[in-house]
Amino acid sequence: MRHLTLVILLLSVLTGCSMFKGKPENQEKWPVERFYQEAQRAMKSEDYKLAIDRFEGLISHFPFGPYAQQAQLDIAYAYYKYNEPESAVGAADQFIKLYPRSEHVDYAYYIKGLARFPHADFLEKKFDLDLAQRDLQSLQDSFRDFAELTQRYPASRYAEDARQRMIFLRNALARDEMYAAEFYMRKGAYAAVVNRTKYVIEHYDRTPSVPGALEMMARAYDHLGMPKLAEATRRVLALNFPGKQSSPGQPRE
Repeated sequence: MRHLTLVILLLSVLTGCSMFKGKPENQEKWPVERFYQEAQRAMKSEDYKLAIDRFEGLISHFPFGPYAQQAQLDIAYAYYKYNEPESAVGAADQFIKLYPRSEHVDYAYYIKGLARFPHADFLEKKFDLDLAQRDLQSLQDSFRDFAELTQRYPASRYAEDARQRMIFLRNALARDEMYAAEFYMRKGAYAAVVNRTKYVIEHYDRTPSVPGALEMMARAYDHLGMPKLAEATRRVLALNFPGKQSSPGQPRE
């Protein structure tokens, strides 16, 4: 029994130690520099959850001054790395609201775009799934955020990367319209095919989807019994994309 009691006591002590291991001293007494140093240390070790906690503590205890301003921007990045996109966007928006004339406000817009920019997960990489087949809202929001950055701050150091990402997003959005057009083609909804492909041509010009949109539009006109429109579409295809051919579809009887 005595040995059992000693074991229980030892386990209690070890449990107590594990509970308090790494627990910081009273943060109420921390100076602003300590909060920021601890947050940066956590960022460097990629402990973004802890970094967020430290940045939030800094902002809570010292809401004004240069440290608070930098922490508001850093916490947006920490949320982005922690895979909390909406929190990252919220923190970036808060920075823009509080410090609209900051020399770093362009970075806040950039973080908003990054947070919503879609990233292929393991399954998509493994099975080669197209990002355009996912929820489009994140693509549209990311495009809008990057567009706002490039319009407001065209000379920003982040503008060129934002433009490249916008090209990627625009191509993905065009592909999504094409997936929808292909679906309607299989269902025989040829008027819907024309509408979808026309949208691609008008709104996503200079994307790789345009030749396919013209080709599919011509076939849809064939099925609708509109040979003149089908032929006109094929002429546009041949003129703008030499080498691309469109085989006539089965006309509607």
